[in-house]
Amino acid sequence: MLRAEKIFFKVGEKTLLQETSVAFEENRFHVIMGPNGAGKSTILKILAGSQRPSGGKIFFHEKEIRLFSQNELARLRAVLSQHYNITFPIATSDMVMMGRYPYFKTVPSKSDKEICQMAAGVMQATDLLGRDYNTLSGGEMQKIQMSRILAQIWDTQETENKILFLDEPVSHLDLKYQHQLLQVAKEMCKKNITVIAILHDINLSITYADRILFMKQGRIIYELKDHYQITSAIIKDVFDMDSAIINPGNGKKPVVVF
Repeated sequence: MLRAEKIFFKVGEKTLLQETSVAFEENRFHVIMGPNGAGKSTILKILAGSQRPSGGKIFFHEKEIRLFSQNELARLRAVLSQHYNITFPIATSDMVMMGRYPYFKTVPSKSDKEICQMAAGVMQATDLLGRDYNTLSGGEMQKIQMSRILAQIWDTQETENKILFLDEPVSHLDLKYQHQLLQVAKEMCKKNITVIAILHDINLSITYADRILFMKQGRIIYELKDHYQITSAIIKDVFDMDSAIINPGNGKKPVVVF
């Protein structure tokens, strides 16, 4: 449903993303991992249509992504970025409502308002809706931003597959809310939504991902569709870190220990 054909990205003489072809199955949780500078955010932006590749093509439901209008694209995919710098006062409820902008011209409908409430409820952020966004902690801001993008791709009929892009979504969250956000994202896969996320924690990735792509120096070098494919050799090659893999057995997922 989403695939890239021979995409690459250069800035001047520097190649940030080597020529890459990759496809993503719908209703699955895909994780991209790799060291800093590996090209993770670059490929995510290109896949989301936020950044034009230097070459190659992206297809969504067999239509080239560059042929979608910005409004069409906004209804089909949402992106949670790493950083949001808001320098003006704004109510958290208005921030969540921004996710519904592609669906109305001037005034939100009753349905738009209900969807925003439901999205905030899923993130356990309803009690934050009366606050000034700039008074929130970093973790609270991230919950509101996640509520916003859930509202953006919320489909009460669940008839059309949509994509949720998450760029380091748990970097500002404590342990409890890291799992809460990723559990919500995982649940979205049951609602005709495909998740493509950048994560830095290998054990979180193993816990939630259906598939892990490892990147290094602008290339995808490993693809794991089975958690038990993870090895210390892969971790060493990708991150230059020694590790041990513990397999608890009884159907439990492996744990990477450093």
